[in-house]
Amino acid sequence: MRLRSMLLTASSAGVLLAWTAMAQAQDLGHSVSEVVVTASPLAGDPDRFATIVEQVGRDQVLGNGGASLADALRNIPGVAGTGFAAGASRPVIRGMDAQRVKLAENGLSSSDVSDVGPDHGVPIDPLAAQSIEVVRGAATLRYGSQAIGGVVNVINNRIPLKPIDGIEGEATTAYASSAATGEGAVSIDAGQGPFAVHLDGFGRRASNYETPDGEQPNSFFRGNGYSGGASYFFGDDSRVGASGTHYEARYGIPSDDTYIRMKQDKGAFGSSFKLDQGALQRLNVDAGYADYTHSEIDPEGNVVLSTFNNKEWDGRAEALFGPTGPLSASALGVQFQDRKFSALGEGADYLLPTHTESGAAFAFVEAPIGALQMQGALRVERTRIEGTPASGVSTRRNYTPVSGSLGFTYEASDTLRLGLTAASAARAPAQTELFARGPHDGPATFETGDPSLKIERANSLEATARYKLGSTGRLEASVWGARFDNYIYGALTGRLCDEDGVCSLGGDGELKELNYGQRDANFWGAEMKAFFPLTSVAGGKLSGQVLGDYVRAKFTGGGGDVPRIQPGRFGGGLDWANDTIDASFLVLAVSSQDHVGVADLATDGYTSVDAQVRWKPFKAKPGIALTLVGHNLADETIRNATALNKDAVVMPGRDVRLVLSAKF
Repeated sequence: MRLRSMLLTASSAGVLLAWTAMAQAQDLGHSVSEVVVTASPLAGDPDRFATIVEQVGRDQVLGNGGASLADALRNIPGVAGTGFAAGASRPVIRGMDAQRVKLAENGLSSSDVSDVGPDHGVPIDPLAAQSIEVVRGAATLRYGSQAIGGVVNVINNRIPLKPIDGIEGEATTAYASSAATGEGAVSIDAGQGPFAVHLDGFGRRASNYETPDGEQPNSFFRGNGYSGGASYFFGDDSRVGASGTHYEARYGIPSDDTYIRMKQDKGAFGSSFKLDQGALQRLNVDAGYADYTHSEIDPEGNVVLSTFNNKEWDGRAEALFGPTGPLSASALGVQFQDRKFSALGEGADYLLPTHTESGAAFAFVEAPIGALQMQGALRVERTRIEGTPASGVSTRRNYTPVSGSLGFTYEASDTLRLGLTAASAARAPAQTELFARGPHDGPATFETGDPSLKIERANSLEATARYKLGSTGRLEASVWGARFDNYIYGALTGRLCDEDGVCSLGGDGELKELNYGQRDANFWGAEMKAFFPLTSVAGGKLSGQVLGDYVRAKFTGGGGDVPRIQPGRFGGGLDWANDTIDASFLVLAVSSQDHVGVADLATDGYTSVDAQVRWKPFKAKPGIALTLVGHNLADETIRNATALNKDAVVMPGRDVRLVLSAKF
């Protein structure tokens, strides 16, 4: 409690201190301006990729608010959130979540149990992010079979990526009305000669949020964290570094009476060695270890009902090569992961201890082929999972997913670039899908896994277009489709179960029966966004923006709809900016979701209205900004189509957010 208050106070004071420091510090730029695109170990212009990589910058993260990565990505085409709780909303990409969306921090696993249940949060707070990258489709082979649907990679400077001469940093503080949220963060980077260090801390307190129907019970959130790291730079552009991070949170489950207390301690190592040994240019080695735990607590007497533990290693080494024969660039890599999961108390009735080990080798290549630019990737993975299913017999399963992709881009003109990607990606079943065996009180389900599940495979095709509109405008669009063989999903049966697994239609139990199984399925959809200049008016530049996405997913052979798929969206807005003010609004029409699975609920459509005004009052100190943001300004009643608890939970109503930030 004391730490949270100290962090909030420190961040507010830091804004004022930053004002003074800016007058004395050099203009050193931003320490994480040079990042490797998540889609590939090969650095370079992201437009060369056939798939589109989205990036959310620091200003957008602060404006979007919220305690989850899904909140920070709210306006990325094709991305939604599970919306289960204020502290637990995992990103959903193209209708896929949990075991199909890899969450990473600086390329290493988030190492949590958010894939085990939708009530489990992700121990990466958006306040700690400098940017967030989203990769959809085929360009995910760098991260493993659990990234078959996409990757969300949070990028920060906790292990400094380049030398710093002096001191630079940022301090922010914010207040949001819907949940009376107060939050703040401080980040400092400093260095001299070959050494650079990083320190950051953040804190957030949010009460139960308001909806158009009144207060949503048990929707509070409390969270804080801090981190420190350092790097040593040597030779010609080489470095080694390490960091340590602590995160803790406490948040309510709005469809239940319980709350979750979560903690994670994480260490990471990062290095990059410039070699220039013939074709071999560079060697990158990254590794991390995390110790995660959370307890699910009944507020009546603060009784711990369940405890979930996760201890995980993750390491990756990549060798980068320059031009070799017909290849303009290439990379070879290996990755190893070791994950030990256990649950105590009532959690042991749901899932007994599991041990997951995986090792993989992968390759990326790029080459010009006439007027085309080719990118290819191949990954071979070996996964072993040990656990105990409902039979009570300890079981070990071994899988060898093999995945590959081939993409081509064509620069049709100075303004138009086209892309086409074909991929076949495979995924090993995850621990919950294999070994779930009982009641899971958070999502109110009685789940049964299937230890005989096979490898899931998605064969996909995606076409993209990028078009430059004037000097600053841009349009990006994609159309995609994927055929899943042996698609793994949790099927609601419509029956209700008690804690002992006695299930019946219309029964007295409070748990929804959910069984994991496999069926073939087809997914398809489209995404687009555009930003284009219009005219100059009132001393500023007026621009327009358009955004839309659509996902459809059906089982083959007339088997009905895949459950919990996000609805389509389409809309647009205007942006006006001069040297000191940037004002914008965005209106999105979100469709109803009537294509639902068995025993799932349809959701109504709604209109999302957001607006923002950013003011930089001091031309001599452009790092100081005051931002006013409004979300759901029409105060619409919103139920999340992707959430298991949408029958009991309404999403936040009108929210007005004020952010003060200063960079020095």
